[in-house]
Amino acid sequence: MQPRIPRQPAPEHGIHRAENDARLSDELASVIGGARRRAVRDGDRQIDTAHLLHSLLDSDPEARAVFGDGPRIARLLGYLVQRSIGYGLRWQSGVEDSGAVPVVTESAGFSPLAAASMEYACERAAHRGGPARGIDLLAAIVVDSQARAVEVLGRAGIDSREVLARLDGWSGRPGERAGGGEATH
Repeated sequence: MQPRIPRQPAPEHGIHRAENDARLSDELASVIGGARRRAVRDGDRQIDTAHLLHSLLDSDPEARAVFGDGPRIARLLGYLVQRSIGYGLRWQSGVEDSGAVPVVTESAGFSPLAAASMEYACERAAHRGGPARGIDLLAAIVVDSQARAVEVLGRAGIDSREVLARLDGWSGRPGERAGGGEATH
């Protein structure tokens, strides 16, 4: 007799649990869903920081605004698209883990570095007193120089330290920089 409720593969449980995490804004949960779909489509075993970066740029206007408009963002998106057909293929056989951050084991479906980034984003948001947003995750994925997202940024000619400096000045209100006023990029 067939069970009435089909079983889900074990790795999926952790990913969906992350998407339903109350510490995440609805927008960030959507970003994680997009990263999960991208990882599955690319044939990757885990969501890594490059999947998260790509999903952030696709669906989070505030995170995308950090990079501004023009050739830089176009070049960055070009490299992210190429990852599944070019240099990203070498990533499929390895796990993204720099060893620089403690491994978070309860986030099945994420690379160790992506899982640690998710935790860091939630901690960063907790200091602000709200749920984690895209800019919190963006700050988290550019901190470790060994992250795949940082490698992609470098190939696109974007310094991750510059991105982090912009994010450190970002206010708690979407679209605004610290000290008031509209974001200028």
